Parts: sequence; structure tokens; C-alpha cells
Amino acid sequence: MNARTEAKEYAESPQALPAGETEPVRIYVACLAAYNNGVLHGRWIDAARGEDHIWEETRAMLAASPIPDAEEWAIHDYEGFESASLEEYSSFATVAALAEFIGEHGRLGAELYSHFGNDLEAAHAAFEDYAGEHESLAHFAEDLNRDCGPAIPKCFEYYIDWEAMGRDMELSGDVFTIETGFEEIHVFWSR
Repeated sequence: MNARTEAKEYAESPQALPAGETEPVRIYVACLAAYNNGVLHGRWIDAARGEDHIWEETRAMLAASPIPDAEEWAIHDYEGFESASLEEYSSFATVAALAEFIGEHGRLGAELYSHFGNDLEAAHAAFEDYAGEHESLAHFAEDLNRDCGPAIPKCFEYYIDWEAMGRDMELSGDVFTIETGFEEIHVFWSR
């Protein structure tokens, strides 16, 4: 392949996806020997297929490099990881585990990963304290009270400020939230 073909391959990415389809979780791994010699050589690799697949594709890409005996690689781009970020030298084990986590939890998983400072173990553990998806913290506070609290007489219901209760729960550190869309608030109990 020549540099023009490689540049075209690099530029190829899905435009608008049909409703219900998600963007493929993949990384662009570049050959650093070629890159340092002014040649764009690399390959988009499906990260959801696991660490072994990523290594296999990286070895094949390096073997096909226009620079003989190329050994070094770097992640120059990625897509489908929602809001999660990868570093240029993220391990393939981390990339594959994150791809699996995002495949399972979607945008919520990516937001949790970011919330915990790119700590995948903490993001996994957070689901043990997941309190569900709600329209708002006010709805969560009201639902929690109705499920667990004392019965409130109908004549007093309108005097309760559920919004303030929900906000206070978050400000006091009892819960934290991840918002994934309009009226899509995911509530987690804090540890």
C-alpha cells in the first residue's frame, strides 16, 4: 500500500449510522517507524474482538510496514469509546477491557470510566451501588421515599421539595449521578 491509500484508509470512518446501530469500537494503530519517516502506515483494529486480536493485527500491520524491521507502534486515533479517552500508549489489555465494558454498558460505562479518572476497576465496582435511571434527582428522592420512607399523607405531599432533597443527597455525598441524555439521570450510591 502507498501513503495515499493509507491516508484514504485512515480517513474512512462511519458517517451517520442508522438508528439503533452503535459506532464500532476500534483503534487506529500506527507504525512509528513509518510515521517518523513521513509515511502514514497503520490499521483500524476492532477493539471489541479482544487483546489477542489487537496484537495479531498490530503485528501484521508492522510486518507490512514500508520501513523494514518496524517494531514500534502507537494508538493515533480511536472511535466508539463514547466519552472515554485512550492514551497513545494505552496497553492493549486496557483497550480490550474498556471496549468490552463500553460494549456492555454503552455511554453510561464510558461516563463512569471518566468519572473515576479512567479507573476501570472502580467503574465496574460502581454498578454494585447502582440505584437506577431516573428523570431527575427529584424523582429519585420521591421514589426512594415512597419505597422506603414513611407514608406521607396526601394533604402534605405538595409541601415536600423533592428537588431540594435530591440535590441535598448529591451535595452531601450520599449519591452521585451520571447524565446520559435528557431526563436520563443514572444514580449511584457513594461508597
